[in-house]
Amino acid sequence: MNWRTIIYVVLLVSLTGAKALPRTSRDVEGKTSIGQHFSQLHENNFKAIALIMFAQYVPGGTFGRAAGMAERVTALARSCAAAARDSPDCLKPLDRIFFDTICQEKNLPRIADCCAKEDSERNDCFLSLKNFSQGFIPPLERPDAEAACRNYSQHQQPLTAYFTYEVSREHPFLPAPTILSVSLRYEEMMKRCCGGAEGPSQHLEECFRTQAPKVVKPVRENALKQEHTCGILKKFGERTLKALKLTQISQKFPKADFVTVHKLVMDVADMHKDCCRGDTLECMRDREDILQYVCSNQHILSSKIQQCCEQPLLQRSECIVHMENDDKPADLSPHIREFIEDKGICERFAQEKDTHLARFLYEYSRRHPEFSAQMLLRIGKGYEDLLQECCKPGAPSGCCSRGEEELRKHIYETESVMRTSCDIYNEKGDYYFQNELLMSFTKKMPQLTSAELIKFTKEMTTIGSKCCQLGQEKLLPCAEENLDLVLGEICRRHMADPINPGVCHCCSSSYAFRRPCIGKLEVDESYVPLALTPGLFAFHGDLCTTEEEKLQHRKQEMLITLLKYKPQISPEQLGSVTAAFSAMRERCCGEANPEACFLKKGPELIERSEKMLSA
Repeated sequence: MNWRTIIYVVLLVSLTGAKALPRTSRDVEGKTSIGQHFSQLHENNFKAIALIMFAQYVPGGTFGRAAGMAERVTALARSCAAAARDSPDCLKPLDRIFFDTICQEKNLPRIADCCAKEDSERNDCFLSLKNFSQGFIPPLERPDAEAACRNYSQHQQPLTAYFTYEVSREHPFLPAPTILSVSLRYEEMMKRCCGGAEGPSQHLEECFRTQAPKVVKPVRENALKQEHTCGILKKFGERTLKALKLTQISQKFPKADFVTVHKLVMDVADMHKDCCRGDTLECMRDREDILQYVCSNQHILSSKIQQCCEQPLLQRSECIVHMENDDKPADLSPHIREFIEDKGICERFAQEKDTHLARFLYEYSRRHPEFSAQMLLRIGKGYEDLLQECCKPGAPSGCCSRGEEELRKHIYETESVMRTSCDIYNEKGDYYFQNELLMSFTKKMPQLTSAELIKFTKEMTTIGSKCCQLGQEKLLPCAEENLDLVLGEICRRHMADPINPGVCHCCSSSYAFRRPCIGKLEVDESYVPLALTPGLFAFHGDLCTTEEEKLQHRKQEMLITLLKYKPQISPEQLGSVTAAFSAMRERCCGEANPEACFLKKGPELIERSEKMLSA
């Protein structure tokens, strides 16, 4: 059985009535043994799941040891399925069997303490090893084309299994279905580039250059989204995550009633809790249950789900996540004045605060697919603050009516920020738009390295190219929700290595207001500017490169250094220094010996620039 078949059968069995690989509690209640799992999945499929499990739980191991453990668990499962189903080993919960197998291994790094614990404590200990492993594994790289094809022709299945192992250990929190999906893309790339019986593609290097991003990019994107969601849960708590999912699900399924949406929100939040803990088995089961519920209730949720539920199981979950929002019900009123004008709102707010706010967020979100989820959360927070103020004893009778004016003001401000950013992007293009962002963020966060500042602003520029071409009804969700991912990266960077007090405040105070908070940051007054040392501004012959991308990168590094040296530089001063630099570069790059020219003219430029900046 080939790897593609393994992947499809794994998901087919796990998503249907067999309910493969259930939670520990369900194992006990349903008495589903390892032998039954083996019979449901068959040997190769069972082994594929086992390999992912061992790769994710033993980050310091090797492929050989993970494959060996997978073989031993598979051998036990085979014997339990064949005859020994009443043996005590065969009746153990599946997660206990996996951890027992790990603990039988000798000289595995950092597992001795976990193996000394029992059951749930041991599980938690192994989950902590997953946390430790992040940043420990070197990232995936594009393979050497000829060597990869030689290996593929000789060891097709082991090579794909090894790739699966590498992805699993590099991303220990990535759900198994996502990893299996990536493995399928990897096999498709190897088949396309290395060929079948007729031999490799004529243009191997070119084939891998174009196909590898299709394999690696989804890994990075899914890992980033997973890390982002887990970061929200960890920093802002379950209530914020549920509110976020409530807005997103209400927008996607505006015809669904509140009870159905609320159930999905609770189930999705529970899934993320298990996935963010790194509990592979429970994460898989939660995902399976949600998919089954959604596809079994299409008539309640959306007619657009059908095309996703008819797809191969591997693509089903991804299809539902990326499907267009359903159309709003034809009879849906444009306003929800009952949440402002109803005389009983204060009583309901006092008696069932979270439910009342959730209903408001549900009703408002399903009416406004043109708003971002983060903006809807800000509107929800504004409504909560309004009720807290207007439901106080002695509040004026028209208190709640001022909320509409504040709402209009916030919507206008948010849309104006996005329109202005897109106007700048459309006027300046990628490179100069990124430079604008570099000037802003270097002043806000001068503690970041040049590489970090260029990376983050490059991601923001990509958002501009992606979203600014969209119509008004899609601009805000595209721009703010993608920007939220980048700001999440910055905030996780801050949690790992604090940046400055301003960033700390924005990253910690409110998830919904994180983007406007960071947007309002100005020059970091706590930052001590760089001292002007002889090596601070170094000009060399690499400035004469004809490769535009390399030259732009070099210029951006120098811009960042200048801003870290003079954070309070005015636009006029920056223009003067930039013009002087461009003139020097043009002159030196026209010389027979550019390096000697830069060696002479560089210090002169620094001296003149220092006088301009001191004026």
